[in-house]
Amino acid sequence: AEPAGGTSGLAKSAAVKLSEMGERTKQLGTAMRDPHQQRRIILVIVCVALLLDNMLYMVIVPIIPDYLADLESEQSEHVHVVMHPNTSANSTSQDKSNKNNLDIQIGVLFASKAILQLLVNPLSGTFIDRVGYDIPLLIGLTVMFLSTCIFAVGENYATLFVARSLQGLGSAFADTSGIAERSRALGIALAFISFGSLVAPPFGGVLYEFAGKKVPFIVLACICLADGFLFLTVIKPFSNRTRENMPVGTPIYRLMIDPYIAVVAGALTVCNIPLAFLEPTIANWMETTMHSSQWEMGLTWLPAFFPHVLGVYITVKLAAQHPNLQWFYGALGMVIIGASSCTVPACKTFGQLIAPLCGICFGIALVDTALLPTLAFLVDVRHVSVYGSVYAIADISYSVAYAMGPIVAGQIVHNLGFVQLNLGMGLVNVLYAPALLLLRNVCQMKPSYSERDNLLEEAPQGLYDTIKMEERRAKKKGYSSAGNCLFCERSISYC
Repeated sequence: AEPAGGTSGLAKSAAVKLSEMGERTKQLGTAMRDPHQQRRIILVIVCVALLLDNMLYMVIVPIIPDYLADLESEQSEHVHVVMHPNTSANSTSQDKSNKNNLDIQIGVLFASKAILQLLVNPLSGTFIDRVGYDIPLLIGLTVMFLSTCIFAVGENYATLFVARSLQGLGSAFADTSGIAERSRALGIALAFISFGSLVAPPFGGVLYEFAGKKVPFIVLACICLADGFLFLTVIKPFSNRTRENMPVGTPIYRLMIDPYIAVVAGALTVCNIPLAFLEPTIANWMETTMHSSQWEMGLTWLPAFFPHVLGVYITVKLAAQHPNLQWFYGALGMVIIGASSCTVPACKTFGQLIAPLCGICFGIALVDTALLPTLAFLVDVRHVSVYGSVYAIADISYSVAYAMGPIVAGQIVHNLGFVQLNLGMGLVNVLYAPALLLLRNVCQMKPSYSERDNLLEEAPQGLYDTIKMEERRAKKKGYSSAGNCLFCERSISYC
């Protein structure tokens, strides 16, 4: 009788546990259907996607040069043994030729991502205008997952080139969908972008040294897969939620010739040139002039994460109080970038170098956080309130800088010198800053309400704001027909 009673007790205990698990699952499902909770989860999904993209961009910095050098030396030894079995491996001239060839291969590999992203962005922006933000973000996550897996298993230059190019294709969809956020959401997204870019080199370098080439990419692939599953659970991208009444947006070529948008796009390109040009060149300069160790070269940019986040926070706060000065925050950021770039060559130690690099990242934070919302506002007041193409232009601006960086920067350093490279970048930023004066009256422009504004009541700026819009739809009573200013998120009359 006792065993039977024991079995019955175990069964009851198991039933209670199953019941508790069922209740928790129900509560989780209810929470995930709540619009407020959905907005938080979607913001996490978007931020993780941006984090992954920027980590994938930078994680190869400490890995690929060393890995390709090993492959090159193995191939050279094999060819030499086959062709000259009875002679010793020689020659300084051959070694120099191999090194130059390797430098070119590394530059092309690093730039391939930005080049393909630059080519695909006009198409991805138009696609986002047609279908909304959810499906493009899913496409971006899927392609980035495939790219990461190929990086993990790739063992020759051609495979790595395909993986890097695929990443550019995924970024063209994921980045354009992800950066369409504003105010605090934009600030959080930019913080994740910064963290991904700056933490990836030490993350990749440490794992590569102690665990091999595959491990960093496997870790990132797992994170990407988890983010994709969470996305499918919460967003349900193949529903018609974000595509109802979707109008035809302004074509991207017309947005590009808008003088105000062109000024903003130019500022985004110019302010990112120092970062894009220094990343492939500063390690060699540190080794030559400072005799820096490997860990110092790996941690060069990591301290700059904190001033970047500080810059985002300060700009968001200032923009909330003085929205009419967005242009000034951007111009100030460009002056700080210019001054910091000019002081980089004067540094003699690793500790001294941290200060100007922090200044560059702080200035970039000011420019990005001030001018990305300005792009959306310009579309609202001068074009149709559809944002895929205008954020594709922002992504194109970044891609231009990062496509030139790995190829052009090395040539400038080789022909003119590292000092001239930094002085040129600093001068370009300082000279461009006055162009932002053209934006000083942008906040006074009156929004033109299109048919879409009447249908959707308030245009969503991204996945985060799409859910926000739906929450407001559910609470129509008391909603002001005047709407809010999409530039400063206050009432139009106040703005």
